[in-house]
Amino acid sequence: MKIAVITGASSGMGREFVRQTGHFYRNLDEIWVIARRKERLERLRKESRVPLRIFDGDLLKKQVYKQYHSELKEWQPEVRMLVNAAGFGRSGKFADLASESKKLQTDMVDLNCRALTRMIQITLPYMGKGGRIINLASAAAFCPQNGFAVYAATKAYVLSLSRALSSELRTRGIIVTAVCPGPVDTEFFRVSGELTAPLKKLTMVKAPAVVRKALKDSRKRREISVYGVPMKAAHIGAKLLPHRLILRAEEML
Repeated sequence: MKIAVITGASSGMGREFVRQTGHFYRNLDEIWVIARRKERLERLRKESRVPLRIFDGDLLKKQVYKQYHSELKEWQPEVRMLVNAAGFGRSGKFADLASESKKLQTDMVDLNCRALTRMIQITLPYMGKGGRIINLASAAAFCPQNGFAVYAATKAYVLSLSRALSSELRTRGIIVTAVCPGPVDTEFFRVSGELTAPLKKLTMVKAPAVVRKALKDSRKRREISVYGVPMKAAHIGAKLLPHRLILRAEEML
């Protein structure tokens, strides 16, 4: 049995990956989807050209991993693609967010970093030559960000891990791609806080286009997928400019 596995599948980028993955892989038997909101996953069945196997659970808790691992051991599928799309962010100064909630920022680290890492650990033994891992990072991974400190740091982890795995797994024929979009028009900003910076509003893009490019870049064996001229410029700028200067510029915006 050939499958794809997609986390965060009930909304945003994860849901869009479910919609498009069936066109990317024509011979999939199932897509295994993981998210908290079962009712949304059930509705997603009607939009997917590939049958879905639903794992409704919170990646911050152990139970969903046990269920997922058990199914892998029972069915012994060939995982053609793993998409780690689960994650969240919250904007605001570090001290302000810490006073608001003791768990908010550590949960961000646990979901964006630990859960992603755990999914790769569990899934990798079932992947072979031609398999792909797509990790949702962010343009925020390119350099530290005022008012988005923990989120940007978690995405820097995702980008760094993805690039290292790309090197390590190349001999096994497994392709690893980190997707680094700027602002994407999804439910993400209902949690993180609405965009206020005019420049970020102007650079917001649609999820279907970002996902389409990510899948194409994965097919081309690229380590990083960056959608749009503004984010490509930001990627180059983060390499050329000292990060302390970028942080000072952010303070003035």
